[in-house]
Amino acid sequence: MQEVDAIKSELQRQQVESHLADRGQIYLDIWKLGLNTFLRISDVLALTMADVRQIKDDQPELKLTEIKTGKPRTIALNETALGILQRRLAEHPKDKWLFQSESPRHTLRSGPQPINRRSVGRVFAETGQQIRPRVQLGTHSMRKTRGFAMHEAGRSIEEICRALNHSHPAVTMRYIGLTQAEINQSFTDFEL
Repeated sequence: MQEVDAIKSELQRQQVESHLADRGQIYLDIWKLGLNTFLRISDVLALTMADVRQIKDDQPELKLTEIKTGKPRTIALNETALGILQRRLAEHPKDKWLFQSESPRHTLRSGPQPINRRSVGRVFAETGQQIRPRVQLGTHSMRKTRGFAMHEAGRSIEEICRALNHSHPAVTMRYIGLTQAEINQSFTDFEL
């Protein structure tokens, strides 16, 4: 499996969102929902419209069982994530899947299907090659980008580790792409 990067600057995030919007709203929505929920791509693509309909206005939370771990998870939804879910439900009320494929091959063969991970990965990879500087963008980049942004905002590695459901902070540091140069910079940035 190819290693992918976190998006580390606001300019690059804007470029990614612009390129994804050009490829279709569905890809931009997947990206932004992944950024705002810390969900793995398999969990994002497995969301159904029924999952969205169960969200209560007074307590906007998404409840699911993680595909990779089999563990139940409750995610408090911020305004961006909630807005994406509500808009997709309003625009596609008859769809079964939150991110349903529009390919006639999928519908004719086995009924409605979610867009597949390979398609999302291909669009993300192409997007990573179009932004400057280029990055290896993939489906894990959403989680990595949120983790890196949380680190940049001053959240502890331990907190990010828990949010990512990692076993150890060292795994999280490697996962979000925290480099030795960035660690060294902290020594010059903070003098006591």
